[in-house]
Amino acid sequence: MILCCGEALIDMISEPTASGAIGFVPHTGGAVLNTAVAMGRLGVPVGMLTGLSSDMFGQQLIDALKASHVDTTHVIISDRPTTLAFVQLSDGHASYSFVDENTAGRMLLPEDMPDQLPAVSALYLGGISLACEPCADAYAALLHRHGSDRAVMLDPNIRPDFIKDQTRFRTRLNRMISRADIVKVSDEDLDWIIPGAESEAAKASVLLQAGPSIVIVTRGSDGAHGYLADGSEVSVPVKPVEVVDTIGAGDTFNAGVLTELSRAGHLTKSGLRGLTVESLQAAMELGADVAAVTVSRAGAEPPWAHEL
Repeated sequence: MILCCGEALIDMISEPTASGAIGFVPHTGGAVLNTAVAMGRLGVPVGMLTGLSSDMFGQQLIDALKASHVDTTHVIISDRPTTLAFVQLSDGHASYSFVDENTAGRMLLPEDMPDQLPAVSALYLGGISLACEPCADAYAALLHRHGSDRAVMLDPNIRPDFIKDQTRFRTRLNRMISRADIVKVSDEDLDWIIPGAESEAAKASVLLQAGPSIVIVTRGSDGAHGYLADGSEVSVPVKPVEVVDTIGAGDTFNAGVLTELSRAGHLTKSGLRGLTVESLQAAMELGADVAAVTVSRAGAEPPWAHEL
């Protein structure tokens, strides 16, 4: 089973009401939940490790995970509130305002992390959970405890507004990157992690030298580029679709990549170290296929396998 570790929250998406005023409708969301749901719908054995509330929004999230065949064994329930992300859309692009203080997801501690993960073969970590403390330290501890003998994919999904102590965040993130096998970043993430005028390829090379076997850089409408430790490169264009909104695009891209690598038997540390250009191309192409369906409809609504 692939275990997705990080935030599950409620996206409060703005919609006009009958009176004409703008209201907010609760949708399941969170970068890591979106990835888990997408993999569950694609038929991959997947689970979720996160902190959820016992409130009505927490129940909505549990129901959504189960409906998409995501294992909830490692979900940690508390009576703290659910994280809410108020989303406003402009020309299909989302901007967020988060309500996250003292929430069930954010307040996870290193000691809350499981000592054993007997059924887990790979870890996926990412999202705002890597920036918000104390849960960021909890997920870093999880990776330190369980990442040495499992394949690890990391998507930092940098949101500068969440980073209160940049030095502390960079130190923790750099340690996590060194333990990851796949690092997926947007072009904006890459420029934040490695500031300067160097080329994308040069910056990807710096990340590869830190430890990962694969670096994938997504470029929005310009597609994605993959870099292997041996110097090989792969480019995948976006699929031509009419974009409704971009919510969950990167998250479902990650799900497609992990799904193909898992099905092909490459989702191990040794398998990723020896990955071929052709195998990385296939994984990124499935990522692009899944993301294309997601952006063609409202909200983070990943496709089921039969829709591809």
